[in-house]
Amino acid sequence: MDISIPIFSVLIGVVVLFFGRKLFWLCVAAIGFAAGVELAPRLVQEPSVLVSLTIALLLGIIGALLALFLQKIAIAVLGFLAGGKLAGAIAAAFFVHYAQHSAIIFVIGGIIGAILLLVLFDWALIVVSSLIGAHLIQSVITLPQSGLTIVFIGLAVIGILVQAASLRGSGATIA
Repeated sequence: MDISIPIFSVLIGVVVLFFGRKLFWLCVAAIGFAAGVELAPRLVQEPSVLVSLTIALLLGIIGALLALFLQKIAIAVLGFLAGGKLAGAIAAAFFVHYAQHSAIIFVIGGIIGAILLLVLFDWALIVVSSLIGAHLIQSVITLPQSGLTIVFIGLAVIGILVQAASLRGSGATIA
């Protein structure tokens, strides 16, 4: 794979990690971008870098437009996609035979994620955007699995702390 996609992933990951709550539309766009990177090989057999990047950017733009014009729907969609992806990642980490139930795991995680984002929007967005940013950054790093886990957790915690500090500074209510 060309170096441009990992560079985009890291740049978008850093912005989402630290500013996901403030730049909600970018957070949704980043999820669309990440989904596009993963979806491209399923849509086109052995896609070129240009095709992969085009699909990723197209889904990112659709996500950003949804976030700007249909915010409540975008919040639910973001929560559903992020919750589903996170539930799948957790199931993969803890269960050997999770693949046979991956669709139901995704749907249940998605429903929980959508509800959390709608009810606890600011805090859920801080946590979800920090996890997504950490994932985008960590996914381009080559380390043993234990090292990747440490990097992921460390980045997520830093993102949560930075965004929580900005939430307090903005005078928003903390639930």
